[in-house]
Amino acid sequence: MKMWGGRFSGETNQGFLEFSSSIGFDVRLYPYDLACGKAWAEMLLLAGVLTPGEGDCIGKALDRIEEEFRDGSFEFGPADEDIHTAVERRLVEIVGPAGGKLRTGRSRNDQVATDTRLLVMDSCRVLTEGLRALQDALIGSAAETVDVAIPGHTHLQQAQPVLLAHLLLAFVYMLERDVWRVEQARASADVMPLGSAAFAGTGVNVDRELLARELGFSRPCLNSVDGVSDRDFVCDTLYTLSMVMVHLSRLSEQIVLWCSQEFSLLELDDRWATGSSIMPQKKNPDAAELVRGKSGRVIGGLLAVLTVLKGLPLAYNRDLQEDKEPLFDALDTVTGCLHVMERTVDTMSFDRERARELVQGGLITATDLADFLVEKEMGFPQAHEVVGKVVAYCLKEGKGLNDLTVDELQGFSGLLDAEALRWLSVEESLARRGCLGGTSPVEVARQLDSARRMISGPT
Repeated sequence: MKMWGGRFSGETNQGFLEFSSSIGFDVRLYPYDLACGKAWAEMLLLAGVLTPGEGDCIGKALDRIEEEFRDGSFEFGPADEDIHTAVERRLVEIVGPAGGKLRTGRSRNDQVATDTRLLVMDSCRVLTEGLRALQDALIGSAAETVDVAIPGHTHLQQAQPVLLAHLLLAFVYMLERDVWRVEQARASADVMPLGSAAFAGTGVNVDRELLARELGFSRPCLNSVDGVSDRDFVCDTLYTLSMVMVHLSRLSEQIVLWCSQEFSLLELDDRWATGSSIMPQKKNPDAAELVRGKSGRVIGGLLAVLTVLKGLPLAYNRDLQEDKEPLFDALDTVTGCLHVMERTVDTMSFDRERARELVQGGLITATDLADFLVEKEMGFPQAHEVVGKVVAYCLKEGKGLNDLTVDELQGFSGLLDAEALRWLSVEESLARRGCLGGTSPVEVARQLDSARRMISGPT
């Protein structure tokens, strides 16, 4: 059974049919295609296209087809080029020619657009759950390390002391922006094309606003041409997924660095790490590395769909079939990566003693020494210059700032008295950064409390 062919006198090349078939990937749309079929049957019944008996038979048959998909007994036919063909073919097998009446007034063009939007709306709910679970794991890890100071970095150079919890919470807030973007992607998809038919609008007198409510949409599209050709929502979703992967990749990179022998700050649970086939001593952060690597395929999916769309004339074109594989792959990839990262974070442990070793000594509180001079009413540019010379001296002598005596400090400025030594401690440095969003223990505790409320509230 084909949905077309009356005007053709020859058979379509089998290789071309296989090339153009989408059933291998759009089969996952079956729950939405069946839901649309049931809702459309109700509209046809109200419009008088279907008799009550036909509507009842079609509804029961669609329920039966859904059960066949769920239990794996649905058998695909050789002419099932897409999910819509497969469903209609099976419907006609069950109820006879009356099943074909379900196609009245609709097209695969508005069907697939509606199905895909419904899938995106459902997927956004799953994505939000995954993001919230990872945020919760990060908050849990931050709560356990709220008293642990480590060096913060810029340009991968030690910069200033920071609470480890403060760094972990930074990822929580990155992911919160992703939660917001997921909601925006869902809103972008929340427009129903069904009833647009091929592109000019259905010829059946249906109440599209009622139909939209039946399917869980907020509203129907207001232009049938745009309804079947709009894939902005796919791009919005792929952009959102790309940003999630960018953030997961950054988190992965941080984990990889902290696990390195040079940092030796983080130990991964054995369940979320692997070994080497040749070097027995290795414990590799492969989960994080794979997540980092998979960001490329998701970002590539966004670029692929943007390229498909950029030169399309109105209205529907078969090129639009190419939106699904990148979308479906990205949804699966991100969902899997969120789970892997949530379990990785939830089971990782930090070495407190190593953290103390990393943060003590060195030059990490140089900015605090400059701030001390500013407190003594020296201008910051001058203070920066003075402390720069102190740092040069330390590097030459192989000393850390905490190793300096008052006499050595006085050689650079008479303002650097004994009190300056107190300002060089990590604890003092942290305590002074109590502004909103800062890394002081009091402020990080407030951030923790705020983050907990944030992820437990409505999105």
